[in-house]
Amino acid sequence: MMKFEVVSFGSAVVDAFVDTEFNKKSNSFSYPAGSKILVDDLKFDIGGGATNVAVAFARLGLATGCVCKVGDDNNGVDVLDMLGKENVKFLGSKTKGKTGYSIVLDSKDRSRTILTFKGPGNDIKLDEVPKFKTDWLYFSSVLGMSFRTQEKLARKLKKEGTRLAFNPSGYLIKREDLRSILKLCDVLILNKEEAEMLCRKYKKRGDLMVCLRGLGPRIVVITDKNKLISCSDGNKEYFLKPNKVKVVERTGAGDAFASGFVAGVIAGKTIPESLRLGLRESESVIRYFGAKNKLLRFKLK
Repeated sequence: MMKFEVVSFGSAVVDAFVDTEFNKKSNSFSYPAGSKILVDDLKFDIGGGATNVAVAFARLGLATGCVCKVGDDNNGVDVLDMLGKENVKFLGSKTKGKTGYSIVLDSKDRSRTILTFKGPGNDIKLDEVPKFKTDWLYFSSVLGMSFRTQEKLARKLKKEGTRLAFNPSGYLIKREDLRSILKLCDVLILNKEEAEMLCRKYKKRGDLMVCLRGLGPRIVVITDKNKLISCSDGNKEYFLKPNKVKVVERTGAGDAFASGFVAGVIAGKTIPESLRLGLRESESVIRYFGAKNKLLRFKLK
């Protein structure tokens, strides 16, 4: 049976990055109906939570698998080729149809809106996932059948000693009941807005931490863009202030931070060391285009 140090489970998409104008007065992207709009630049890259974090783990020298689902189109071929080149074992499946696709609308002030077509990513059945053993599972956001498969897989592998890291998105929090996964969770990483969605009664950081840890996770990390990062393991609180860096593109920054932090924990680093590694990953990514292009590459263990 295949054995890994960490296996990610989530989406795999092709990202199309489109430079756009941003309407600051209305705080929205504005596209007049019936018009043709020229764009300054168009770039493509492989994205999705599962592939982003899997590549990050693999580049840090961890034996890594990735559970995701792709279509039988050229984009699916590109996803699988990329995983192979990055030394990530594909543990998902292929199906007829289109691979997931995202259109990332970037503006000059580095704001962005993402239009996402998940494709087959939300339709992963448990019997499509090959048997494997792993020290850690890392779950990013999927819906429907795939989310239920995550729940089943987590319950099964937790009995074998596997630990679970979870990085839920806002749309997942809105649409699925996360209570069963949170009870199994060892590490929960989310931003302040997502924390407030899970703990609706609270706004203050300390109250959010108490609420989130009460849902089950042993370690909770809350990020807040360029503001203070906070973490609690129930015994002590930790804080880390991001550095001032020039932002080129923010897509993948959350995945980079989360994978860096979890990789540090997997490698036996202290929480402060793991926080610093997560910050290094995210600040490296946002300095350049693409969610993976500047992920760190060195042997962590």
